[in-house]
Amino acid sequence: MSTEIKVPVLPESVADATILAWQKKPGDAVKRDEVLVEVETDKVVLEVPAPADGVLKSIVADEGATVMAQELLGIMEAGAVADVATPAAPANDSAAAASTDAEAGGPTSPSVRHMMAEHGIDPAQVVGTGKGGRISKEDVQAHISAGSTAPAAASVATAGSAAASSTAPKAPAAMGDREERRVPMSRLRARIAERLLHATQTTAMLTTFNEVDMEPIKALRAEYKDQFEKAHGVRLGFMSIFVKAATEALKRYPDINASLDGDDVVYHGYCDIGIAVSSERGLVVPILRDTELLSLADIEGQIGEYAGRAKEGKLGMDDLTGGTFTITNGGVFGSLMSTPILNPPQSAILGMHTIQERPVAINGEVVIKPMMYVALSYDHRIVDGQGAVGFLKTIKELVEEPAKILLDI
Repeated sequence: MSTEIKVPVLPESVADATILAWQKKPGDAVKRDEVLVEVETDKVVLEVPAPADGVLKSIVADEGATVMAQELLGIMEAGAVADVATPAAPANDSAAAASTDAEAGGPTSPSVRHMMAEHGIDPAQVVGTGKGGRISKEDVQAHISAGSTAPAAASVATAGSAAASSTAPKAPAAMGDREERRVPMSRLRARIAERLLHATQTTAMLTTFNEVDMEPIKALRAEYKDQFEKAHGVRLGFMSIFVKAATEALKRYPDINASLDGDDVVYHGYCDIGIAVSSERGLVVPILRDTELLSLADIEGQIGEYAGRAKEGKLGMDDLTGGTFTITNGGVFGSLMSTPILNPPQSAILGMHTIQERPVAINGEVVIKPMMYVALSYDHRIVDGQGAVGFLKTIKELVEEPAKILLDI
């Protein structure tokens, strides 16, 4: 029985999607709930599973195509069994393409096969970094840049040089490559660019800074990290302490936990804090809901889960939707100071940075302390400078005296 494979229902805020990768080829046997194709929106990657056991009969929408919700992607034959013989290749595919797929550890797109053939590359020599060992254009380009292979035309040039006179002038040595590579911007990256540009053009954004002595929480973590992990099954990090400090500061400064909706200011009676997480596809911001009700262990557990799912591209729309405040940590990449950009319609974002030992004056004496710069970017249309400075000072006080977080004072 023929069964249509369609684009899933997209969220209201998402107009269309792009076919990212087919995981099966026509003629392949598939199992129920096995992923057939990945569809990329401007927020997440959606996996389209097989509705039943059977055989993928045909592909209607190729990789790179833009599709709408419920649009036809392909046809599968439910209950069918794949032929033992190799299925006939499409008219525009050669027999070599089939062997390329087998040797490369996964299906490759026509453009990738063409690129490998053009440079005389054996697919078995290329390390595929995609899902299931799939080879991408970036993998091929990296193989070329590493000098592991030369274009097929190089062998012709070598043969010609052997016949040339030994007195012939030598060609000048290559002084280095000046290659350029043009790739389309991913939907996620395009959406990030759109939102960041919108934030800088439509908000009265300002940033204030402070610095935090990290010695107290480093000592707290060193003393209790083993007991904490044994009791809760997660590691104690700095982020959970900053989330709890930010939650308390948001209670004291409700303007920073507010957002603009037209001419209205919406004050949120809850704290949904987004944590910026880096993934291969770009920056994503999953949301910790109701942080005022979460313990340090709850926060660490959710952050770890989100980080793992972000790397696998498994975050859903619900994970990324909403949020009343955002924390980003450029310190994990070594950033000493930055001015984070707002995540509209939120009115503020907190930036953490790297911990650096440096001399500071305490009680008239110079001592070495592990210090961190923190930054708060805020929308001056909602938040006054006094409130922004007070918020950041509250973060500093709570982190430097973590007992206040535990005692809720």
